[in-house]
Amino acid sequence: MSENATGTWNAPATSGNQHGELEIRDLSASYGPVVALNHVHITARRGRITAVLGANGAGKTTLLRTVSGLVRGSSGGVFLGGRDLTGLSAEAIAMAGVAHVPEGRGVITELTVEENLRLGELLGTARGDGAHDLDSVYEMFPALEQRRRREANSLSGGERQMLVIGRALLSAPEVLLLDEPSLGLAPRIVAQIFGLLRDLVDRDGVTVLLVEQNARSALSIADDGFVLNLGEVVAADEASTLAADDDLRHAYLGF
Repeated sequence: MSENATGTWNAPATSGNQHGELEIRDLSASYGPVVALNHVHITARRGRITAVLGANGAGKTTLLRTVSGLVRGSSGGVFLGGRDLTGLSAEAIAMAGVAHVPEGRGVITELTVEENLRLGELLGTARGDGAHDLDSVYEMFPALEQRRRREANSLSGGERQMLVIGRALLSAPEVLLLDEPSLGLAPRIVAQIFGLLRDLVDRDGVTVLLVEQNARSALSIADDGFVLNLGEVVAADEASTLAADDDLRHAYLGF
């Protein structure tokens, strides 16, 4: 952990704008008089998992919603590979290569597993050929292939999480935004999904921005980490360094 002379935390070094790199610069967002994000700087580098950690109310979900265009920032900007996404619609940001998997495992329960997946495939086709097709998603998540003809409302919580991640991958994203993917899942399922995320990043080089309250698990698979508190970045470093900082963990991460 490194702290500069002004008392602010230095983010991990980056090598400038590059394909697949997500830069969040001086981003602020509010809900009426309530400031949710206050001049946040975060860089998620290509081919790495960047964890954003913090307690409830820290601004983590607002961060992802602002990046994906669901919330309009009041200042600052979002850049993907140097392209300015600030102010674009959620649809345009998705077409630019940002896939957002929100908290709550939002599947369309009346559709089958495969019909849900093909919705992601439609966007991937519109964007151009991606690294994933249905067969590759089924290979990654065998449970989904076994249930491909079933309605999504029949799936367990873990299977729904696999489904929304698989659907996002079929959109051929450069950046995958994941909001609390471990929420409500058994530790065994969390370990399985996080292990698959790590394998995905190592194999395909996708950029992952992972928002989590389960700090211990997130840091175990992440490369870099940022800690939010009341809408501000209070720490930024390599994930292993954050995990080893006892004072930081006790103050902000709860383990």
